[in-house]
Amino acid sequence: MKMHTDNDQQTIQYDYIGIGLGPFNLGFACMAAPLDDLKGRIFEQANAFCWHPGMLIEGATLQNPFLGDLVSMADPTSPFTYLNFCKQKGRLYQLYIRENFYLGRADFNEYCQWVIQQLDNIDFGHKVMDIRYEEEEGLYRVSGVRTNSHGQQETFCVLTKKLLIGVGSHPQFPSSIADKAQILAHQPNTSLIHSGQYLKHKKPLQECKEITVIGSGQSGAEIFYDLLTSSKDHDYKLNWVTRPARYFQMETAKFALEILTPDYAEYFFGLNEDVKTDILKDHQHLYKGINQKLINDIYDALDENHRYQHCQAQLLPCMEIVDIHFDTQSQQYHLHFKHTQTHVEYLHKTDAVIFATGYKPVLPDFIGGIRDRLQWHEDGSYLPNRNWSVDKNKREVFIQNAGLKGHGITNPDLGMACYRNSRIIFAMTGIDHYPAEASTSFQQYQPHANSGFEEISEATQEQTQAATHSPSYIKREAYA
Repeated sequence: MKMHTDNDQQTIQYDYIGIGLGPFNLGFACMAAPLDDLKGRIFEQANAFCWHPGMLIEGATLQNPFLGDLVSMADPTSPFTYLNFCKQKGRLYQLYIRENFYLGRADFNEYCQWVIQQLDNIDFGHKVMDIRYEEEEGLYRVSGVRTNSHGQQETFCVLTKKLLIGVGSHPQFPSSIADKAQILAHQPNTSLIHSGQYLKHKKPLQECKEITVIGSGQSGAEIFYDLLTSSKDHDYKLNWVTRPARYFQMETAKFALEILTPDYAEYFFGLNEDVKTDILKDHQHLYKGINQKLINDIYDALDENHRYQHCQAQLLPCMEIVDIHFDTQSQQYHLHFKHTQTHVEYLHKTDAVIFATGYKPVLPDFIGGIRDRLQWHEDGSYLPNRNWSVDKNKREVFIQNAGLKGHGITNPDLGMACYRNSRIIFAMTGIDHYPAEASTSFQQYQPHANSGFEEISEATQEQTQAATHSPSYIKREAYA
């Protein structure tokens, strides 16, 4: 860490500055903390950490086992592991005896908050407003406003060699009604919300006569189950509507989970864009479904509800929302749906709507100052390099969870964050402080050397055809 003089003021220089404190950047802070050759700060504009507070539903779990914590897959000896958290909190034997490897959302949030208390490289109340590249110094100037110890706003400015951007994503509504839904969601006393705001609005929602949940991923399932199991204490009708043809289970077979390994991430990165697009469609069952336990719990709760008639609940697949408006006279939301198989259109009137329709990446405003130094897809999204950098020099600006186009569904996966952070640290320092295993998958996503499968070149193919007089039935593209 160095000090630069600028107009009689000292500007601190760091090796890295991280922007945004989600689990990915928090894991990076843990892994960078013990390294002498990597000193920096993580800036977070909020004044405290709370991970998806609107979805900290009692009993809701993560999709990853506890080993997919902030550090274990890179360094299981780290003091920041979930196992050490349990030990320090006096919960290790309970974890051992319970044999429940999947963390609750609230438990993971508490674990992250505990880790933050052990670190000294995180600054809350720091909002980055602008980033510029200083050509003469070869450094990035990061400036913004922060809240001081007296609760007052003041400016700050630092210099850094590297940037690590992890500002997260924003709530997403179905594209057909996104603009209208955004407007309705920001109305005073609204009963149209995104799932990320669920717990904040839960009590007034339960006072409605009819509630409609849209979206059948894990979040939608958790909200529907929570409302269903608490319906006996209220008097509302409950609808669960989704566009897919069924409420499908997330695939968790072991060979399927090998997709979430470094081996597959490296393979996927090297494919062309058209192939990636087709593969991502095929991978939806790996990250868009519902875990098996929750599906079973929902079915059992529906059966009990049917027997004892606690509330009227119905599930409607194959229903795509195409329009929405709020009727001021009835004080209801009018939802226009189209059945995806029969193409029949329907009008649905409801008192409350919860959109569990995921999140989308959003470019922060401060990117504008360095935009010309970065690489971009044609659609305006980041174009990542193999090491998760997005700058043209391939070693300065790194992005956490830059979408699926670069490294596939490994990007948003909590269990793969350690690997990504280890590669980013390698790129920043030139030293492999956290080397990954030489092989992480039993499957070979394309034949390795000495596998007994030899790539057929055009010359070899012609020689083989001449020797065997066989027709040309092998297309080289299949091996590319």
